[in-house]
Parts: sequence; C-alpha cells; structure tokens
Amino acid sequence: MKRSKRYQSFTENLDPQAQYDLEKGVALVKEMASAKFDESVEVAVRLNVDPKKSDQMVRGTVALPHGTGKKVRVLVLCNPPKDKEAKDAGADHVGLEDYIKKIEEGWSDVDAVVATPDVMKDVGKLGKYLGRKGLMPNPKAGTVTADVAGAIQQLKAGRIEFRVDKQGNIHATVGKASIDADKLADNVKALIDQIVRLRPSSAKGQYIQNITISSTMGPGVKLDRVALQELLK
Repeated sequence: MKRSKRYQSFTENLDPQAQYDLEKGVALVKEMASAKFDESVEVAVRLNVDPKKSDQMVRGTVALPHGTGKKVRVLVLCNPPKDKEAKDAGADHVGLEDYIKKIEEGWSDVDAVVATPDVMKDVGKLGKYLGRKGLMPNPKAGTVTADVAGAIQQLKAGRIEFRVDKQGNIHATVGKASIDADKLADNVKALIDQIVRLRPSSAKGQYIQNITISSTMGPGVKLDRVALQELLK
C-alpha cells in the first residue's frame, strides 16, 4: 500500500518492534494525528481465543468514562407508549414500521439501534441489513431492553459495543485525538479492563497477545500489554 509522505515521516522515527507504556503510546498517537479533521483513536487487541468455538466468543459493552467525543445517533424501534419515553430520553429517531421499511430500503444513518423485546419478532428480519453494520439490537449488548431511556442515556454518554472477529481481534474506538491524553488513557484502561473480565474460562495460555493504538490516519503504536494490565490491578 502506498503511504503518504506525512505517514512515512512518522514511521521513520517509530520503532515497529518497540512496546510503549500507555502514557507514552497515547502521546505518540496524539502527536501523529495531524490530519485536517479530528481523527478517531482506535484500539486493536489480539486475543488468544478461537472465535469458532461458542464458549470462546468474546463480546460485550463498556461505558467509556470520558465518552468517545462523537455525537451518537440512536434509533429506537418500539410501539407506544415507549415511543414517548424514547423521545423524552433524547432518541434521534423513534418508530417501528416506517423505520423497518426504510432500513430494508437501505437506510442506516444511525450509530446505534435499540429495540424493546415485544417488537423483536418484527425487528428480527432486519438481521441481514443491520447485522453486517454491527447495528442489530442484542440483549447481551443491552440494546434489546424495556428500559429504553436508560439504554439511550448510556449510548449517548459513551457506551460502546465490541466483539472478537474471526481472526481473534477486537477493534474499538476509544475517543478522538482532540481529547486530553489522560482521558484517552482512562478510556483505553476501561476497555482493556472489560476485555480481561470477559476472558472465557476455556481460553488457555496468554489471553491478550498484543495491543495496538492508532489514530484514523496514523500508524499503529504497540502498547506494553503487561504494563497496561498491571495498571488495572
């Protein structure tokens, strides 16, 4: 892949084999986030699990203490009287049949979808549309719930969902490059702490193999996984 001169200038001074402590790693990522827009900061975690085995599927949510720095657009699929509760809680879109039709026609201009349990028989058919975008409501993620107000508040406050992919990796956005370094570090720690808590009992050996942090347009910076896990104790 052809890289820009800006990207190459950063990698020239970045040791690809080095592992940095969290403070230094975050500082480097912020320093290299020099695009003309506010780049997202992303964390990639390589796990020693086999996602093909149901008992080794790592999936969950975490409330980032300082949010993602992004305005989260929430769609709530429900029937009255839950629609009023959703609107009062700040949902961006509320409804059912009209939105099911829009989604089937290709609309997906939201960041999260919440549904009440009673409408899942109708929402279930949207799996092929919402599933590939990671938007399908799921009880384990807290997005299938009767407490729509609570779900909306948590999502807008910075709760994110993550799951291991087929290669055993978890990718998650933990904020924007403009967020203070100490706040970004807190968000990273919250994510890693939750991943550690969700370690499958059947996972053997070294659970977390490596952790990399990067900005949207910047190179990856490897974090010292041992030092980072020590911070969580």
